Amino acid sequence: MISKSLTMTWIYEGRVINELHDMPEGTYGFIYKITNGLTGEYYIGKKQVQSTRKRKFGKKEIAALTDKRMKRYEMVTKESNWVDYRSSNKIVSDWFDKDGRPYPATNDRIELKILRFCKNKKALTYYELQEQFSHNVLADELSLNDNLLGKFFRKDLEN
Repeated sequence: MISKSLTMTWIYEGRVINELHDMPEGTYGFIYKITNGLTGEYYIGKKQVQSTRKRKFGKKEIAALTDKRMKRYEMVTKESNWVDYRSSNKIVSDWFDKDGRPYPATNDRIELKILRFCKNKKALTYYELQEQFSHNVLADELSLNDNLLGKFFRKDLEN
């Protein structure tokens, strides 16, 4: 899979990560930090690299079942859009065009850094929160994170 955003790639410990096989085996997702070197602003978040969902069988597939007690669905795993993903944060998203490439003024100043790989959903949430706390994102003016887990908000910390 070749990324549309050839100028921007995810970096982990100095290595370019642009395919699933570049990650440790069994990776469920990663914790990332996107930094704008021009302004110093940054955002810490998480991204799943694969998703698994239940796909119900169609009428023909159900009719072909030899034992009517058999399950009528299968679990399907699909790769997410992690290669071109640039955050759910509106301000960070505005640093990029619709193809995930940074606008020319910031092209060489935006860093997409993977902080940690995680093997399951709970670890992904835990380590995202750990990184956000270690960077003190709600108190740091350069942080674009305005809440933690949707429970703790920057506005609640203001005196």
